[in-house]
Amino acid sequence: MAGARRNAPPREEVLAAAMAMIAERGLEKLTMAALGREVGMSSGHLLYYFHSKDELLLQALEWSEGRLGAERSRLLTRGGSARERLDAYVGLYVPDGHRDPHWTLWLEVWTRSQNADDTARDRQAAIEGAWHRDLVALLAEGVSRGEFRPVDADRFATRLRALLDGLSIHVAIGLRGTGRDRALAHVREFLDTALLAS
Repeated sequence: MAGARRNAPPREEVLAAAMAMIAERGLEKLTMAALGREVGMSSGHLLYYFHSKDELLLQALEWSEGRLGAERSRLLTRGGSARERLDAYVGLYVPDGHRDPHWTLWLEVWTRSQNADDTARDRQAAIEGAWHRDLVALLAEGVSRGEFRPVDADRFATRLRALLDGLSIHVAIGLRGTGRDRALAHVREFLDTALLAS
């Protein structure tokens, strides 16, 4: 037993394997037994570390969000106009396409959150909060530099993220007549009319 623990893959490796399985086979194929086979652990051993599939999914989402957060930070701190960086933010937010693994996981965690405890809800709120804070800061910078119309950055960010979420869900589930390019075009048009200084 001690040898099995010593040889167990690190948690990050398990979470990366879970995300890879979602990307390759879809969320419905991600079972504790299948993941265990993928990483060379028993499903019981995985349950020892994660306690439930809900916890595994939430940790996988947090791990994926950590990677996206680092990319978002890199995009938002690079040079260029606030609008260029806002377009980069939007590009990172919107799914790559139907069955995007990150969005597939997000949708599942959202669905399961109806029965989640307060701690799990707080963890989900922390993920949402990071995206929101970064967007508010970027909008406020654009307003202060005169690139954007004077808007309440927090309120505008809330509305923009609602638009992004709605369009992103359509892309992620593969709703006919939608796709990443169309979603991005809708967002660009909205930003041009609602945000750009005249």
